Amino acid sequence: MLRFFILIVFIYLIFSTLSLGQNKLLTEIQNYRKSHEQQIIKEYFQLLSIPNVSSDTANIRRNAELIKQMMVKRGIESQIIETKGNPVVYGKLQVPGATQILMFYAHYDGQPIDPSKWTETEPFKPVIRPGKLAAGSNSPKPIPKSSSETHFKEDWRIYARSASDDKAPIMAMLAAIDAIKSANVPLKNNLKFIFEGEEEAGSRNLRSFCEKNKEILKSDILFICDGPIYYSNDPTLFFGVRGITSIEITVYGPNTNLHSGHFGNWAPNPAMRLAQLLSTMKDDKGKMTIKGFYDSIVPLSERELQALNAIPPYDEHLKKLYGFSQPESGDKNLIEAIQLPSLNVRGLHSGWIGRQARTIIPSRAIASIDIRLVKGNEPGEMVQKVIDHIKSQGFHVVDEEPDLEILMKYPLVAKVTGGRGYKAARTLMDLPISKRVIESLTKYYVQEPVLLPTLGGSVPIYIFNDVFNVPTIGVPIVNHDNNQHQPDENLRIGHLWKGIETFAALILMNNTE
Repeated sequence: MLRFFILIVFIYLIFSTLSLGQNKLLTEIQNYRKSHEQQIIKEYFQLLSIPNVSSDTANIRRNAELIKQMMVKRGIESQIIETKGNPVVYGKLQVPGATQILMFYAHYDGQPIDPSKWTETEPFKPVIRPGKLAAGSNSPKPIPKSSSETHFKEDWRIYARSASDDKAPIMAMLAAIDAIKSANVPLKNNLKFIFEGEEEAGSRNLRSFCEKNKEILKSDILFICDGPIYYSNDPTLFFGVRGITSIEITVYGPNTNLHSGHFGNWAPNPAMRLAQLLSTMKDDKGKMTIKGFYDSIVPLSERELQALNAIPPYDEHLKKLYGFSQPESGDKNLIEAIQLPSLNVRGLHSGWIGRQARTIIPSRAIASIDIRLVKGNEPGEMVQKVIDHIKSQGFHVVDEEPDLEILMKYPLVAKVTGGRGYKAARTLMDLPISKRVIESLTKYYVQEPVLLPTLGGSVPIYIFNDVFNVPTIGVPIVNHDNNQHQPDENLRIGHLWKGIETFAALILMNNTE
């Protein structure tokens, strides 16, 4: 009995020592950040100040050049690799004796902008506000530069295009390398970096880039550094992403707009017909009624289901935050719902509204739709299922503008265009390297991170899987309420600080089973 007690004490001391070691590292990383906040924010503002809309090739190149300089400053061997579109910034950091290669992906391009919609600021002139903008308000006002020269509070927010999506991870991982070196902690792994310049334009050249540079991009794991962390603000890992495809459905009425008084109740109204068609695609509990829509799903494994069940739901908080009382998913919570493919009507157009409204029967109605895919769904097959459903509702489906002969022959005509996209991807949580990643963050924070089987958004991870056949794990660091892809995009400063710590933990992860 005494020997058993001594063994228990010995094991406790070992784990306590390991925990203290990790806590010491966390403290050292935090101390570095606290003493270098001004330098970090200044460098980040320099990066955010360069316009980065994917189609702005001149400024995209300025971004690439600056990121290369930032990497060289950290001792990272860096180069700009040309593609048929925007360049990729590639870097590597060789560590003597290292046997494991970690590769990190992020993108430096951003979504298009409408400066008129930003609240008293400009997209590429970053400012700091002492909190999140209240909905429909211009408060809180930006902080004067002189007021933020000593310390940055965690709840303060940086407002600028790409402050969250996706320049934040680039800044955080480079600052993490600075912090590790400052703490005199030896690096354990060889590091590689891919910073893409056209993710927001569909990553048109990413596959060819990967195929052409397959040898230099070899790694043991690829971290996808994009997307928001979970709503609890705990460190988060995601092991899969949804794919995406999109279509437009155009429904036809008369070949010109008609007076609603003279022709109402007689001429077909395409807006009404389109609304009726869309209503047949989903029931009142959010379940798709399109035949076969769920048939090709690869089900979650037992480990993935365990992780899913361990995630605390934040549905009530989110409903209040976004101002609605009843989700369309019925009895499924948000995290459960995004494990399924979805069909989203992202825009409708027919005639005019508001002050421009006219008493007409419009000649056509258009719905723009995105379809989010999960593992097992093929983009083309999912689009075909939608087309088959439209046909089952009595429509004659075409893929180009119908002529008068077709419109006279068929009472219901729908044009369906689009359909390009990419499929979903998912890495198993119980792979040895997946376990090591989870362990690295668990030890560092002394708590298990939130583990998401699939992130709600879409990132072209499938390309890396197809070309490299390497495990991919997502490492998001930004706040979920960041106005991603919208005016007033923002980053909570506390999330940037936590992101530096997260990348430090991963950069130093062990290469042991």
